[in-house]
Formats: sequence, C-alpha cells, structure tokens
Amino acid sequence: MFNYKTVCLDLDGTVYRGIEPIPEAVRFIRRLQEAGIEPFYITNNASMTRTQLRQKLAGFGVITTEEFIYTSGMAAAQFVKRELPDAKVFVIGTAALREELETVGLELVEEGSNAVIMGIDKDITYTKLATACLEVRAGAKLIATNPDHAFPSHQGFLPGNGAFVKLVEFSTETDAIFCGKPSSIMLELIQQQTGASKEDMVLIGDNMKTDLLAGVNFGIDTIHVNSGVDRPETVQASAMSVSRYIESMDEL
Repeated sequence: MFNYKTVCLDLDGTVYRGIEPIPEAVRFIRRLQEAGIEPFYITNNASMTRTQLRQKLAGFGVITTEEFIYTSGMAAAQFVKRELPDAKVFVIGTAALREELETVGLELVEEGSNAVIMGIDKDITYTKLATACLEVRAGAKLIATNPDHAFPSHQGFLPGNGAFVKLVEFSTETDAIFCGKPSSIMLELIQQQTGASKEDMVLIGDNMKTDLLAGVNFGIDTIHVNSGVDRPETVQASAMSVSRYIESMDEL
C-alpha cells in the first residue's frame, strides 16, 4: 500500500459513518502518516467548509489540514476560477458553499452572472430556481456541486442537490457540469496540487456510483472497502474495473 504516494479517501462510509468514526480507517490513516504520507479526503458534501470537516476529523483523532480536504463545493470554486477567472456567480447553496467561492475571489451576484452554481439548499424556493433558469437562459454556465438525487435522514431519503439541478436542466434544456464524484474534477485538482502520476495515486471508497466510478474513470487504482453503501457482490456484478476489494482498511 505504501508504494502509493497520493492516497485519496472518501469520507462518509469510508472514514466515518455520520458521527461515528470507523476505527480501522483511523488506524490506517495513522499508519500512512507515520510513513510520511498525508492522505487526501474527498467528499461530495458541500454543506460543510473544509475547516468544519477538519474539526470533525480531529474529533475522531484524525489530524490534517484544510489543504488535504476536497469538498464538491471547493472543487466547484476551483473549477470556476480556473475556467472563468473573472466570473460573476449566482449561487444556490449553503453559507459553506458561498465561503468557498469567495475564498478563491469569485464575485457573488443576484443577476447578470457568468455562472450559476447549485449546491444543496434546504431553504430552496421557486424564486431561486426561477432566477437560476433565467440566468442560464441568458448565457450563464450551469455548474453543480454534486449529482446526488437523494440523501438519507432520520425521516428517510430527502431530495438531494441533483433533484433540483435536474429541474433547471429540464427547464433550460442545458446539461449541468458536475464537480463532485463521479466527476474526475477533484482528482484532477489533487493531481495538479501534488504533481503525482496516475500510477502513484489510489482512491479508496465505499460507493460504486460516486467514489469508485470517479477513480475508475480517472484511470487510477481504486479500492472498494466494505464499510458503507455498496456490498462487494454488488460492485462485482456491475463489472466495474475495481483494483481490489477489502473488508476493512486493516487489510492494507
């Protein structure tokens, strides 16, 4: 395992489950750090800032810094800054997403935007969605943090960001650019940051529709850990080219 120089770990379902750490993952991260490898943490969650995620990880005994944490909100901010450096952005999303966009110097506006960025917004309204549609029809690029159609809660599965993005796509007949997994954008940004070759990179995750697909599509070694969403037999039945299957990270 230590032949890899750049290790990318999914968070929920891989490093922790909700508010509970996965002990095998915490032990594995400590072994990596003792070997001089600082892993990257990649998540589709755009509702928390990297600072908040760093603090959450610290509560589990995982010590890292913001530069090794990649959220879909941060990826969206980096992507827009790279592609449209002087963009004016209309945002649907949380304060965490707005903070990520402002951190890279993007200007947030209520109209006349170059880009519409959509993240989960539990205070969504018809007016916000209508404005997004109008901005896209006027020429703004439609960019979304992640395509998740639903997310689990104590009530059951609730509408995710992808459900609202689908409304804007359908209304404007425009395809959104998604920055979260299974898009390779976060992995591309990590490769740019580290200068690592794809042969030196590995992704470890539990969800075949997001984590594993991102790694496979990007062309790096991809390891399924049986600690979250998908069981090994489900992934194997999909014929996805996963490099290795493990029950827990103690096997690495």
